[in-house]
Amino acid sequence: MASTLGRRLVACLLNVSEARRKHLVETVASAAVYHSEGVRRDNTTVLNIFNDHDYNRSVITIVAPLENISEAVLSACEKACLLFDMRQHVGVHPCMGAVDLVPFYPLGEEVGVQDCAEQARAVARGLTDRVPGAAAFLFGWADPLQRGLAQRRKDMGWFKKSVDIEKIRADVGPLPQRRFGLTGVGASPYVMNCNVTIDTQDLVVGREIASAIRESAPGGLPGVQVLALPHEGAVEIACNVESVKGSPPSRWSDPWPSFSVDGQLYCHAPASLIAGRVAELAARQDVSVKGTALVGFTPRECRTLAELALSQGIAEFWREQRRIRM
Repeated sequence: MASTLGRRLVACLLNVSEARRKHLVETVASAAVYHSEGVRRDNTTVLNIFNDHDYNRSVITIVAPLENISEAVLSACEKACLLFDMRQHVGVHPCMGAVDLVPFYPLGEEVGVQDCAEQARAVARGLTDRVPGAAAFLFGWADPLQRGLAQRRKDMGWFKKSVDIEKIRADVGPLPQRRFGLTGVGASPYVMNCNVTIDTQDLVVGREIASAIRESAPGGLPGVQVLALPHEGAVEIACNVESVKGSPPSRWSDPWPSFSVDGQLYCHAPASLIAGRVAELAARQDVSVKGTALVGFTPRECRTLAELALSQGIAEFWREQRRIRM
């Protein structure tokens, strides 16, 4: 059993615009951990694949030491661009690229801000070099202006119902081609996805709840960016839960998990708080909550599972996790 002591681990939660052909998504995940000739990559694992049929979007959790992560992610991105065509994509979740989002997150104090920023910029350059016609925008620590993902998506028109992708000026690469679309590449403190489904088909109700809990609203939850989307005959309050600087707020009873990067303390809103707030707001409109789903892991869970997978030499952990004793 190999030791993970001293490994500078980085996670990438790769978002691809495909979920209905799961075998192709798994092919992309396998490209992260195996070379084209089938030889396993060193010290690399895929912890999880989350597929959403209605969104037609999958999130692939790739973890490796700093020196290994960019090549693993690039190989997965290349494979996705080969297999997925944005001209044929249909789904209710907003997206702009076959590879829609490539975020890098440090897993522990051993990896710093600049480390992740450099990996993100290298992947943006590598993707546009290896896939002619691919284009990328930068966000977070990788962006020279340090703009967050929500702002960069707004800049690119990600939230609009209709965008002429070929007129967008990318940060890296040529004008985007419709086949590949536009890929967001960046780095930041860890971001979770917490989705709460409410028992209604009324999007107006969902949007009112989303507006009340997002960070920018009075009394909103710090670090929470929200969309209300139709999902499996109901409405899903889909939350990006960004980690925010500083100590956990004291005005909520739920404990806020915390961690540090480059000596800076960060914390993130717990899923229990988000679910509780959504339930409270929904109840005011006589709507109940059907369920809550955490896409992937918390930062601590991600680190713990990655150390387990790498110490046991498990490349495709998503296939093995149910049989492994934690």
